[in-house]
Amino acid sequence: MRTGRRPVLPILRTAVLLILCLQLIPSPAPPDHRAMEIVAVEPAAGMRARLAGLGLDPLMEHEGRIFAVAGPAAIAALIGENIPFSLETHRFPEARGGRIAVAGGLNGAFHSYAETEARLKDLAAAHPNLARLHVIGESLEKRRISALRIGTGIQDNRAKPAVLFLGCHHAREWISVEVPLLFAAHLLENYNSDPDIRRLLDRVDAWIVPLVNPDGLEYSIRVYRYWRKNRRANGDGSFGVDLNRNFGFQWGLDNRGSSPSPASDVYRGTSAFSEPETSAVRDLFLRHDFRAVVSYHSYSRIILYPWGFADLPTERDLEMERMAADMSALMAPVNGRVYDYGRASASLYLTNGDTTDWTFGTRGVPSFTFELPPVDILGGGFFNAEADIIPIVNENIPAMFYLLSYAATDEAFPPRRGDEDRDENRKKKGLTKRDPRS
Repeated sequence: MRTGRRPVLPILRTAVLLILCLQLIPSPAPPDHRAMEIVAVEPAAGMRARLAGLGLDPLMEHEGRIFAVAGPAAIAALIGENIPFSLETHRFPEARGGRIAVAGGLNGAFHSYAETEARLKDLAAAHPNLARLHVIGESLEKRRISALRIGTGIQDNRAKPAVLFLGCHHAREWISVEVPLLFAAHLLENYNSDPDIRRLLDRVDAWIVPLVNPDGLEYSIRVYRYWRKNRRANGDGSFGVDLNRNFGFQWGLDNRGSSPSPASDVYRGTSAFSEPETSAVRDLFLRHDFRAVVSYHSYSRIILYPWGFADLPTERDLEMERMAADMSALMAPVNGRVYDYGRASASLYLTNGDTTDWTFGTRGVPSFTFELPPVDILGGGFFNAEADIIPIVNENIPAMFYLLSYAATDEAFPPRRGDEDRDENRKKKGLTKRDPRS
């Protein structure tokens, strides 16, 4: 054990008492999030397989160790499995329960559910010829899941190619709400003065869904900052389904890319699209002609593309690699931050049932997961400072313009699954190749 790490043995007695007490409780009690700890485990041979299913919430690999969030039950499981670990919570004081002290509204400069809804309504009301607000579904707790369609021709509902920007599948990733939401404001508030925006929105629609998981976000703000999933009552005392493991492509393929355990933070649910939040995204995607998709997450500062379920290339692997490289190059000059890029399964970790595997697997459209800054938990993790919001939004705007421009080019028109009329559509629209933002 390295110098400075807190010893594990003093918690053994507490863990044993906890297990004994739980046996006397007739029904599960709500979790005490103040008892959550950050633990570190040495990645010995076979360790990742041993950790699977213990209820740990992986955070990162750093300094040759695996860091994860663990509650009392997970800590007891580590002890029961004789897995050596160290407590590292003292290094991350933000991890403790309780709301962060911030200025401004309910959540400071970050938008809560109600504030996000209000901003979307205000944008639609202020720009009636360019924006229309759609309610695409309701969450488990009956909160609206809203999408803002931005583009010319919305009054006559003219069909156009489109790009889908999704935020906040995971509740604790607050910055993932801000990037698509503030991009919507940027498009609308600069349409009259920016000829590039006018040219793009005359040809392409931007669909903005900044808050896929409103119930989880509210729980993260009000109760437990590290909450990740939605708020599904699983029937065993645990709550939540990981919405980014609940989509239909390769759902439940294995227990590495998602978990069958309801207590796990990557619990995939009882079936594909079992959750109203993912069903709302599915139905929106299938109704419109989306040529590209982005799902925003945090953190790692990396651009990922399919496949996530296995380290295998897709038929558009080289194209998506080039697109990711282009976007990274466009973003870097804004703040000097370089976003890495690569196939999701090779660059991060395995996932099955995730959003972008499904959108690509269903329609073959280029689909990207943007893991926003910082790089790791030591740089802030999920706790972006309010001062970080605008710089992160600004550095992502060039990539968003790139995708909107891409959607209006011939490159976006290869025959896709279930779309044999693509060539004829291209001829009718008369679209030609264009450079980003041209």
